[in-house]
Amino acid sequence: MSEQIETHLKEGRFFAPPKEFAQRARISSMEEYRRMYRESLEEPEVFWGREAQGLDWREPWERVVEWELPDAKWFVGGRLNACENCVDRHLGTARRHKAALVWEGEPGDKRTMTYAQLYRQVCLFANVLKRNGVKAGDRVLIYMPLIPEAIVAMLACARIGAVHSVVFGGFSSESIRDRLADSGASVVVTADGGYRRGQIVTLKQNVDHALEGGETSVQRVIVFRRANLEIHIEEHRDVWWHRELEYVSAECPAEGFDSEHPLFILYTSGSTGKPKGILHTTGGYLVGTHCTSKYVFDLRDEDLYWCTADVGWITGHSYVVYGPLSCGATCMIYEGAPNWPEPDRFWRIVEEYGVTIFYTAPTAIRSFIKWGRHWVEKHDLSSLRLLGTVGEPINPEAWMWYYEVIGRKKCPIVDTWWQTETGAHMLTPLPGVTPTKPGSATLPFFGVDAAIVDEEGREVGVNEGGRLVIRRPWPSMLRGIYGDPARYREQYWSQVPGCYFTGDGARRDEDGYFWIVGRMDDVLNVAGHRLGTAEVESALVAHPAVAEAAVVGRPDEIKGQAVVAFVTLKGVCKHRQHFGRNCEGMWRK
Repeated sequence: MSEQIETHLKEGRFFAPPKEFAQRARISSMEEYRRMYRESLEEPEVFWGREAQGLDWREPWERVVEWELPDAKWFVGGRLNACENCVDRHLGTARRHKAALVWEGEPGDKRTMTYAQLYRQVCLFANVLKRNGVKAGDRVLIYMPLIPEAIVAMLACARIGAVHSVVFGGFSSESIRDRLADSGASVVVTADGGYRRGQIVTLKQNVDHALEGGETSVQRVIVFRRANLEIHIEEHRDVWWHRELEYVSAECPAEGFDSEHPLFILYTSGSTGKPKGILHTTGGYLVGTHCTSKYVFDLRDEDLYWCTADVGWITGHSYVVYGPLSCGATCMIYEGAPNWPEPDRFWRIVEEYGVTIFYTAPTAIRSFIKWGRHWVEKHDLSSLRLLGTVGEPINPEAWMWYYEVIGRKKCPIVDTWWQTETGAHMLTPLPGVTPTKPGSATLPFFGVDAAIVDEEGREVGVNEGGRLVIRRPWPSMLRGIYGDPARYREQYWSQVPGCYFTGDGARRDEDGYFWIVGRMDDVLNVAGHRLGTAEVESALVAHPAVAEAAVVGRPDEIKGQAVVAFVTLKGVCKHRQHFGRNCEGMWRK
């Protein structure tokens, strides 16, 4: 640890990992992190070859990486199966009868699925897919509520080499139609409906609307009965999940696939309005998610790990399904909204089940702040040992609230920066090692050569803003935009020569810590001054009355652009004397 960091720790500018946590962490010293990080850059074949040994391979790789801008191949010649690594390999161990998934539905129904039970359900549904014509390389669109069967469907696709494309259950029929047209999926897996804030989302009806009129590649729609809705069944196209299970066996051996075999397509927003189908392959992605889950969450067999993301997002892919399950974790999943029927639903779940690791988004944290800490204080959260954030930069005030109110000042926080495109964590603290600063994603993960550069690609100085780029390949990186290699090259590899451009603006402070300031297309130019929207938003939420803020620009005749802010205030106590605190707290000014 540098003398400067030690000084800052003494001054209270950093939060050091708790000693008890660090003593048993997988990585427990800054010296160890630096040694491993240096090796990951200087000898990537050695480092990643060793980390990849943590997975089961059908055939060993010949070369760890091949790289020719903008294309990369990892673990060339190796063969493996992602489903086998998430399920089968645990069956010959003490994890066979360990809970893989602990699920709660929004209405309050509950289920636990062991690794042995998950294996059986995945094999059954893989055979259902095959019975309905799905083979390796075919695309399957999954549009489900957050129930165990959504994960079963993903793993079943991986088992037989089909390429899944999961669509978030909150998206519209138009979103489904666009993704079907782009991916050419032959099968849709959906449910009659799902629960959200006490209402039923009519998923099957949305699929029907998406398939109305025009030509479609869809040959089959498989429907899981979740909400007991009366739905339309199109003859010769629609089949019930539970009835299909009657015709198949639970014997479905996993197939080995090339390391670069496509695993999934996940669509993300594009500047042109057309969604981009981000393509991830099998070997490198699985190594990246396995490695980050192990080190960043410091996963243990006794943990109950809860990532609150839906599997319709990359966070759900990497840190609900593939990363944690490949590590043999027990994963908590919850179907509904955090404030249904009351704003303490998450904290009731943490207390009831004994959640130890909690990973959520800054937007959710700011909502918790708005609802008030009294909802938290009703519950015993002493089981928590690690907290995490994901999805966007977290403002320092929300970080401190999370640390003090949820973590009770004893839980490290891993503030992770990464993207759909990167597949896995890129900038993150290691919980037993890294002194943290509220609002900073801190340091690069192993193998991540991150830099901040100007428009000409020159690295900028300390605390100078610029473009965040990655200067060399990493295992979990995207392999392209599905069906559009020109767009892939143009969007990610042409703006800064020889580098992957993240699209984010950032700065690096005097300790080498990275601070994400928002998307480059979210930077406002006000009277010649470049203002990151995230920084303005952070200043607004620093006010004790503000729970959340969003900032946009509008044209201004004098300044070029002006700042427009949308602000949500915290709830006022029943005495109407202060915001979001108990009566002994901060008073309204």
